[in-house]
Parts: sequence; structure tokens; C-alpha cells
Amino acid sequence: MDPLSDVLALLKPRSYVSAGLDAGGAWAIDFPPPDGIKFNAVISGACWLSVDGVPEAVRLEESDCFLLTSRRAFRLASDPALGAIPSDAIYSIARDGIATCNGGGDFFLIGSRFSFSGGNSDILLGILPPIVHVKKDSDHAAVLRWCLDRMTRELRDQQPGGFLMAEHFFAHVMLMQVLRLHIASPNARGVGWLFALTDRRIGAAIGALHADPARKWTLQSLAERASMSRSSFALHFKEKVGLAPMDYLTRWRMLLAGDRLTNSAEAIAGVALSLGYESESAFSTAFKRVMGCSPRQYGRAQPPGDAMRDRLDAQ
Repeated sequence: MDPLSDVLALLKPRSYVSAGLDAGGAWAIDFPPPDGIKFNAVISGACWLSVDGVPEAVRLEESDCFLLTSRRAFRLASDPALGAIPSDAIYSIARDGIATCNGGGDFFLIGSRFSFSGGNSDILLGILPPIVHVKKDSDHAAVLRWCLDRMTRELRDQQPGGFLMAEHFFAHVMLMQVLRLHIASPNARGVGWLFALTDRRIGAAIGALHADPARKWTLQSLAERASMSRSSFALHFKEKVGLAPMDYLTRWRMLLAGDRLTNSAEAIAGVALSLGYESESAFSTAFKRVMGCSPRQYGRAQPPGDAMRDRLDAQ
């Protein structure tokens, strides 16, 4: 797999289709902070998006999509100056998966919510801005538009199995495609593994690390993968990713180890050997430095998703 697929597989995203929103006239709705990533797409009409802690409201046009990546309350409105109703007032009585405001007819939105059953969600969420806005005219957005059309049809037509199609296939494809479009956008700025993937040379080195994390990598061998000198590679990698190459490798190994200690009965010695450590003690020392506890304590604790604060990116 590629690094983005690797990370999403480690996080084990689960999607939950939210009710669509059909609004008409002048309207404004307050939403509570989402749990995980909130994805929405404007199918018809336009509105304003306001998020707590973000100074400027964002104008959303037809076929625009957005991700909300942090637990912040937000508001959707035809006019940001309007007084808002709480979302529960209409979503609690939604019928056939669609909430209606003011009779509907002028604006339609669909969405999903993603939670991460694999934990360590800060690997991804910690490097994304509060709002990821993908405009309809973004390059290479054709796949996203196709998914939106299909997801809308599944929700509206109520065909057998349509809910699961929307929830488990189209929603996951849309999450991946929005992330792709975001990091490819000229306006996307950031330091971290996700943004570094767009750099051909650094992305090649990260891909090599993910493809074979147990290999005895050296700075020289990684520099060769990137077709750079060792000193230039080390400097460029740190600038793009926020970590030195070998520190990134160690953190990725420990995240893989933590997942296996939590979700399998594999012995610590076996995990250590499979990730390139010749002794259990060397592995345990590295694990404790990165994860904050010993492998044995981590496996026994079965830590929830927010227990591990370290991430692949610099703090």
C-alpha cells in the first residue's frame, strides 16, 4: 500500500451517514462539535459555514465539499447574520434520512461522519486545518463529483442496500479523494507526512519506509531512494515532515507495533523481530520512548484512541 492508505488502514475509519439537509428561504442552523471528521457536500444551492475559533465564514457553492477535522461547534446558514436554530430541532424529526428546514427546496446537503476505531487519530487530524474546503472547480475532482452523485441517488432512491452502499463505499472514497485534493491544492500549506507526500523525492523515501519498515534503513539508503545527497536529503526531509528520517521511521514502527499489541495475541518478541529489532530489550526501549509505556503495559491496557499523544509529525 501507499503511505496514505497505510495510515488510514491503521486508523480503521468507520463512516456513519448523516441525514441530508433540505433547506428553503432564510435559514441558519447551529451544530454541536462533531466526533471525529465531519464530511459534507453541497448538492444544490449555497450557504455559509462558520466554525468556532475560525475568524472568517466560508462561502460554500454547489458541488463544494468540506471536512471539519476538530471538535468545534459550527453553523450553516443562508446568511451568517441570521439567528440560528439548534440542529436537533429538525434532525430529531428527520424522515427518510433527510432533515427539512423552512420547507426545503433551495439548498440540499449530504454528509458523513468518520470515527477512527484504530486510535491515534492525531496522526491525521493533528496536521489538518479546522476546515478543509474543496471547491467544485478543483483539478481532478471528477471522481468526487461522481461519488456525490451516486451517494445522493442512493439516499434519495432508497434502493435495497443503498444505506450501506452510501455508508461503507462512497463515504470512504470521498474521504480519500478530499484528502488527495487538499494536499494537491496550491493553497494547502503544512509540515507533516501528509503534505510531504506531494514532494516527489521525499514522498519516495516515505513510501519506501512504509513498504518495508523492518529493513535496516540508513540515512544514505533513504537518500538514494530520493536521488539526493545524504545532507540535502536529511535537511529537506526535516523541513517537509518535521522529523528527522530515522525518527519518523521509529515512530511509524511503534505505531504499527501498538496496533498489533492491541489487536492481536502476537508475542512482544515476535512483534520486535518483524519490525527490524534484533532484541526485545532494544524494541522495548524504543517503544517506551515513543509511546510512553512499555509494550507489555500498552498491550494489557488496550488503550483507547486518545491515549497515545505522539504523532508522526513534530509537535
